[in-house]
Amino acid sequence: MNQGKICISICAATAEELFEKIARAEPFADVIEVRFDCLRPTEVDFALASLPQIRAKYLITHRPSEQGGKRVLLLSERIKFWIKVRNHLSALDYFADHETDVDFPLSFPNDRAIVSTHYFEKVPVGSAVNYEALAQLSGKIAKVAVTCSDITDAIPVWNLLKFKDENPIIPIAMGEAGKWTRILGPAHGAFMTYASLDPGEATAPGQITAADMIDVFRVKELDQETEVFGIIAGDTTYSMSPYIHNPAFKAAGMNRVFVPLQVNDLGDFMKRMVIQDSREVELNFHGFSVTNPHKQAIIPFLDELDESARAIGAVNTVKIDGEKLHGYNTDAPGFICPLQDAFGDLANVRVAVFGSGGAARACIFALKNAGADVTVFARNEQTGNQLAQEFDVKFKKLETRNSSIETDVLINATPLGTIGATENETVATADQLGSVKLVYDLIYNPDETRLIREAKVAGCQTLGGLDMLIGQAIRQFEIWTGETPSREIMETAARKRLSR
Repeated sequence: MNQGKICISICAATAEELFEKIARAEPFADVIEVRFDCLRPTEVDFALASLPQIRAKYLITHRPSEQGGKRVLLLSERIKFWIKVRNHLSALDYFADHETDVDFPLSFPNDRAIVSTHYFEKVPVGSAVNYEALAQLSGKIAKVAVTCSDITDAIPVWNLLKFKDENPIIPIAMGEAGKWTRILGPAHGAFMTYASLDPGEATAPGQITAADMIDVFRVKELDQETEVFGIIAGDTTYSMSPYIHNPAFKAAGMNRVFVPLQVNDLGDFMKRMVIQDSREVELNFHGFSVTNPHKQAIIPFLDELDESARAIGAVNTVKIDGEKLHGYNTDAPGFICPLQDAFGDLANVRVAVFGSGGAARACIFALKNAGADVTVFARNEQTGNQLAQEFDVKFKKLETRNSSIETDVLINATPLGTIGATENETVATADQLGSVKLVYDLIYNPDETRLIREAKVAGCQTLGGLDMLIGQAIRQFEIWTGETPSREIMETAARKRLSR
């Protein structure tokens, strides 16, 4: 158990809504942040005077728009507000979060004053110097929050933890690429981490719900000995892996955690955060899942490949053993077993594989071993032909969106249909599926993709990506830990998450 606090940040327009949310947050929170800048101006005084007594501490915030607040606030308005705070809340246990431009007319105890600075455009050059300026404020708690578009953008703010023995520090990398700082911060000495009360109600980019912070990531239970695993992806927002592996780690009583690692520049990530001789942070990484678009690009950084990864030419699992990085591919067995269970013998069965990335390579490898007659379909004719030649299968370019697809089994190994920007897209429509007996969509989020809906209209048997996801995850867990996890726990956790 670490000493970091979980602060649930609450934004409400009215005092009534605020108090309802406070009541729901209290069982989970060490601290409850009340964002007074969210309240309608006419509600502020009443809310301040009527805050209920609670077991958790309050964090009072009245942030101007230029620092991420919800409305324009003059400096004079904020100073008047803080005077009211001292008048109304002198008997309560609370923290006060103010910006560096506020010169308090009434001083707050150093152990209650959080001096915060937010950078919303990009990681500033010399952010440590900015922190050092904050550190001169007589030992007050310093909060530095920066926006990150790639995981390595978070390194400067994370490394502010080197000052934690001099002053309490709250380093936050905002955005999806910075989520790891919110999860791992308390274990490495961060004074506090922030969470939202409900999904969709984050008060800053990248906030995770308090329920997930506590139940999924077990933030309060982590320490510097915790073995860290994660998913390396160009976009981790849709990934189910944290919600599968973390419950399995918990059930097995392991001091391990699985975190999202949104990586754009893979080389920079490997150099600055993973490879022992050049890394700038020490996070106790022990392994990774790897997905789009890094399954092939990661190979040059690895010391060894297992037989399937070498044959497929793609890696979805990395194990770190001392200084050595070992690459594996668990996609192939995870993919083929559910298909054989659903369809039966695949010998000489016509199978169309859509896609030319790492997932497609694993599918083709497994299908070839099963004796299937494989045809690759890809948007890029050059890469599709190259892939087909490499595995000695056929390549066919779909000429029009209305062309019938003559095959027994259709596999979608592209990202089309994934929740988000491509959710309403599909590699084929019902009109094209007349001869198809089974459609297997490797997308698992959402649970029912547009392709699956089109297949049902066409009368095809369907298979979703969840079975493959669980199958490959079980093998990953075995590679990392030497133990076999509970399939039931993994699948139940995944279905619970997908049903949200």
